[in-house]
Amino acid sequence: MEFEGKVVYITGSAKGQGKAMALSFAKEGAKIIAFDLGKKIGYPSYNDASMQALEDLKKEIEQLGSECIIYGGDVRKAEDCENAVKAGIDAFGKIDILINNAGICAYAFADEMTEDEWDSMMDINAKGAWLTAKYVIPHMKAAKSGVIINNSSVGGLRGMRRLSHYAASKWALTGMTKSWALELAPYGIRVLSIHPTGVNTPMNDGLADMEGKTPEEIAEASAGNLLPVPWIEPQDVADSVLFLASDKAKYVTGSQYVLDAGLLTV
Repeated sequence: MEFEGKVVYITGSAKGQGKAMALSFAKEGAKIIAFDLGKKIGYPSYNDASMQALEDLKKEIEQLGSECIIYGGDVRKAEDCENAVKAGIDAFGKIDILINNAGICAYAFADEMTEDEWDSMMDINAKGAWLTAKYVIPHMKAAKSGVIINNSSVGGLRGMRRLSHYAASKWALTGMTKSWALELAPYGIRVLSIHPTGVNTPMNDGLADMEGKTPEEIAEASAGNLLPVPWIEPQDVADSVLFLASDKAKYVTGSQYVLDAGLLTV
């Protein structure tokens, strides 16, 4: 029970990578603050978030013998981010680990995407991470400890065709990670980013539907891994996050952890 007594706040936790992280931390004894949108939004069209998914996650975590509170909110809204942190502090008294996982992805050429599409991508993927951290950091500073992990992408370390808005948002996470690490080291707070290749999640299925392709084709087109796999699994990402959040990585901060199946080797 490596994380027994720890409190972990995860955004975008109702499914995919976030859900795998939440369950993995819970299995190791952590208490979970699970934040997700809880409702469908217009962009991208495949997003089918629901409060039921959060409720189901809460039940799974409690069946594992851990505690969980859920919050349906929008990472683009300061009030939602502030209130979710307050709810977590009221319930558990602290936040030890923050995983900025909420994010979207959709294809568009730079000259064809709309301003709303650009803004949505940047606001959810980048601004949402900042707003969440803004309200968590003071509690970590007071405790003089904490870990923040930003879930970026291989797109946060390279360009991606038809994904310039997505890459821009993920590069922003890389920059925030390095900057926050500098700001927060005096308080004993570590900050890292993780950079997965394509992951086998509902998002990948949604992108395939939008493009009229198979999920495997989408994964290969977006990534192109060196190892002979079209994608990695959500549990692979969760396992890496658990390591980075643990004392085994206690001297790792300001770094980019690449989980790319060799994609960035060439």
